[in-house]
Amino acid sequence: QLQLVESGGGSVQPGGSLRLSCAASGSTLDYYTIGWFRQAPGKEREGVSCISRSGGSTNYADSVKGRFTISRDNANKTVYLQMDSLKPEDTAVYYCAAAMLFRLCVTSEYDSWGQGTQVTVSS
Repeated sequence: QLQLVESGGGSVQPGGSLRLSCAASGSTLDYYTIGWFRQAPGKEREGVSCISRSGGSTNYADSVKGRFTISRDNANKTVYLQMDSLKPEDTAVYYCAAAMLFRLCVTSEYDSWGQGTQVTVSS
């Protein structure tokens, strides 16, 4: 059974960068579409970016387009989220999750959730 573990969160100032990692175990990563999601206090979990099995297709939430980049290394069973030009409104717990099909980047399409990693953007 696929298990996902996020890492790379932390505290940064506005304008800074972080790279999140989502490491997979228990199954072959390239069987799955992987998505990054986030949940801020008092808000619903939302899709940030998703990537197809081969990495050939990606999508991004409008709020992160041009600032975040998703990528994957199937050989090393890891998916990354490079986050640049971070803003205070990016503060949230970030989760990765898996899906069988690359369709909508929404929580209802995904399962096998990781435990999350906290990202705090503050001056």
